[in-house]
Amino acid sequence: MVRFKVNGEAVAVDAPPQTPLLWAIRENLNLTGTKFGCGIAQCGACTVHLNGEPVRSCSLPLSAAENKEITTVEGLMKTKTGQALQTAWIKEQAPQCGYCQSGQLMTAAKVVSTAKKNLSRTEILQAMSGHICRCGTYNKIAAAVSTAQKTL
Repeated sequence: MVRFKVNGEAVAVDAPPQTPLLWAIRENLNLTGTKFGCGIAQCGACTVHLNGEPVRSCSLPLSAAENKEITTVEGLMKTKTGQALQTAWIKEQAPQCGYCQSGQLMTAAKVVSTAKKNLSRTEILQAMSGHICRCGTYNKIAAAVSTAQKTL
């Protein structure tokens, strides 16, 4: 049994400690906003926050979450930052298929919460690098991050 908090709620997951955190989140906790993409921590679709830092949950063992705080996209959307990002994503029409968006949003939340408020497009693209968007909406994502950072 691995115990941790997810989106502020204490949980206990009965799964082998080497189980990828992604599968515990999706299968055991039924929080399906976090997506499986590549399974090797390269695409970013599975990004969640572990104690406030973006991590790739597909390659992180469940045991790494013991006594820690996990935030998923569902939890992020209940925050002021998440709501600002959601509004900006809609305004800038960032998503197309939307599959990578939960991971993109999790990284964007860190970018807008820790960075200076007037990041350039290049700085935003660099901070968001490491996420693969098959639709290629990187410029719209950068515009959405820029819009959100100005409202926070």
